[in-house]
Amino acid sequence: MSLSQTDPQIAELISLEQKRQAGTLELIASENHVSTAVMEAAGTVLTNKYAEGYPGARYYGGCAYYDRIENLAIDRAKQLFGCGFANVQPHSGANANLAAFMAMMKPGDPFLGINLSSGGHLTHGMKLNASAIFYKPAFYELDPQTETIDFKSVLAKAKEHKPRVIVCGYSAYPRTIDFAKFREIADEVGALLMADVAHIAGLIVGGAHPSPFPHAHVVTTTTHKTLRGPRGGLILTNDEQLAKDINRSVFPGSQGGPLMHIIAAKAVAFGEDLKPEFKQYAQQIVKNAKALAAALQAKGYRLQSGGTDNHLMLVDLRARNADFTGADAEKALEAAGIICNKNAILNDPRPPKVTSGVRLGTPALTTRGLKEADMSTVAAFIDRALLAKDDAGSLEKIRQEVADFAGKFPMPH
Repeated sequence: MSLSQTDPQIAELISLEQKRQAGTLELIASENHVSTAVMEAAGTVLTNKYAEGYPGARYYGGCAYYDRIENLAIDRAKQLFGCGFANVQPHSGANANLAAFMAMMKPGDPFLGINLSSGGHLTHGMKLNASAIFYKPAFYELDPQTETIDFKSVLAKAKEHKPRVIVCGYSAYPRTIDFAKFREIADEVGALLMADVAHIAGLIVGGAHPSPFPHAHVVTTTTHKTLRGPRGGLILTNDEQLAKDINRSVFPGSQGGPLMHIIAAKAVAFGEDLKPEFKQYAQQIVKNAKALAAALQAKGYRLQSGGTDNHLMLVDLRARNADFTGADAEKALEAAGIICNKNAILNDPRPPKVTSGVRLGTPALTTRGLKEADMSTVAAFIDRALLAKDDAGSLEKIRQEVADFAGKFPMPH
């Protein structure tokens, strides 16, 4: 029986969500729209199987086809990133980071990253996260003038704390990451370098951002975001011993049975990412981000670090109106059919649940076929919605205009 027959409530909610996505503009930097092929692979009989272990070494029978699927995902991941090892089993980016930490550190070991308020991720040492509960985080800083990575701070903190691991790669950083410089510092203090490229992985494999290899000892990423795959994680390395440690840290160290339907969907996405047109797509993401940034600046918004080199930007709303908050902006924009998230600005005086800014990204819009000229239209929608944030009637009018505009750009097939 079909889902609509067996559970009409869930079927209706899925249908409503499908319509919501089609009729809105998705500007959350960590989200994207996958292909029909990826969704098809994720919703298959592969969900029925336990496949604990790795190809050729499973704890259950009946895994012959699962071994072939996982090996395809591994081979495609290695080809994408030009590395010698890939573990495709992490259920998420957070799981990938935890397993990578387990492979590189012992409980209580120090590591160095950047804090959440400066663009890091909660798995990079946020006090309530396992990364801070089981390990000892210290943090380097952004340069307050340029609002970019302060490598003097990185070196000073590395010498002070003698970390076992230095983490680079961020959730809210709009500039190119100098992996080679990070490796120099890591080598100077005897640390391992881990690059969390969850946000920029698609830009890396598409040639729109430098690769963390050969500089990073370990690379972690999600498989959604700019890679346009299913929600999941991935760990990469060229070091044979680290590869063995990573495998043990994923299973049995931090996970049980892998999600084989998702691994199949990862393999499909990696296959799509290997096609020549994906490089054009990655380049277009960056072109669109730069165009959107310029259009917002022209309307009086300030961008942290002055702009963007990648797929995202941090918009300081106070330059347009000192009373604007990120929380208010997120609500107003959603009411107008524009989806984003509030985000702290460097040294933000407002608390994390309020903030003075929003984070905007262009991957999902690029997937739907928007180009640079369309970013001016998007910026105009954003500005109108924010100026009308307390006027429900105006926001509803904009929402209808946004829906009509979005309708010109069908969801991917």
